[in-house]
Amino acid sequence: MSALTPEILAHTSLATLLHDHPLLESALLEVGIECDPEEPATLGAKLDQWAGLRQQSAEAFLASLIERINELHTLLDTTASLTQVEIIAGHDKSGHPEMVPCIFLQRGDLLAIVGPTGSGKSRLLADIEWLATGDTPSGRQILVDGQSAADKRFSTGGDQLIAQLSQTMSFVLDATVEELLELHVESRGMSRALVQETIAAANELSGESFNGSTPLTSLSGGQTRALMVADTALVCRSPIVLIDEIENAGIDRRAAFNLLLSQEKIVLSATHDPLLALLAPRRLCMRHGAMHSLHQRSPEEEAILADLEILDDIHTAVRHQLRCGERIAPIHCQAVRRKTP
Repeated sequence: MSALTPEILAHTSLATLLHDHPLLESALLEVGIECDPEEPATLGAKLDQWAGLRQQSAEAFLASLIERINELHTLLDTTASLTQVEIIAGHDKSGHPEMVPCIFLQRGDLLAIVGPTGSGKSRLLADIEWLATGDTPSGRQILVDGQSAADKRFSTGGDQLIAQLSQTMSFVLDATVEELLELHVESRGMSRALVQETIAAANELSGESFNGSTPLTSLSGGQTRALMVADTALVCRSPIVLIDEIENAGIDRRAAFNLLLSQEKIVLSATHDPLLALLAPRRLCMRHGAMHSLHQRSPEEEAILADLEILDDIHTAVRHQLRCGERIAPIHCQAVRRKTP
């Protein structure tokens, strides 16, 4: 999306301007001007009438519009300075200190959180979401770029640090996929072209494709999760993403992680899936409500990961055949073993 200049504003059709710069509509409405989103005329052709109503020259009117749009962009922009998140240990359910004293995460990092049910995975995600300062049951502290970020807990708009993808999602809004994304894109001041890009990305993750005219309430669980992953990656500006058991979503899990990481998000994922746990370069093991051990993926685990990816590809292919009503041929163990050089 190109930066606005007085020349672009004056000589570009309103339809194009409103498509590429959604915040222009807000800036115009603030001064009492309503316009048709499909208006073929240029803004310059209407300046005499609008500026005259406000006793402003055309140049002054354009300058004030650009200034206000820049202000709105600044308001909606994410915290671009965030580079690191630090999790400082608290204690387990019995009050004993956690075995892992501190974890550092930087933009583009993926951390898997593993452990049995009840081990404290969701509690850890909740601490991060709350930007804890020792004021949660675990006593942990979450630092952003070395400082407490408790003042960001109730931030709105583009200033939100954290986005979360929960286990269950559903829509009650009586709208289509495209209408929802248009609202989100416009609220962020982004180009409407991002709507179709987000739908395309969601369909890369979903088992069955959908389009912009699909009602939100008719999306399946997997389609809903795919849409939210794509929206979080491409539209949402929050630099930290928390995921709770994405393996239950019925989507392409590896592609979902790749999409989020391609946008330089910090991704933390609680999972029971061995494939997802090994996809992360590091994994944190939870036990009795505490961070018990932190593991770096070893060369031996890299080999196991390669095997698991082959199995996952076969599982995905068989699932696709079943969904399409095809018959499945027997698959022998030898066919899925990793071929060693």
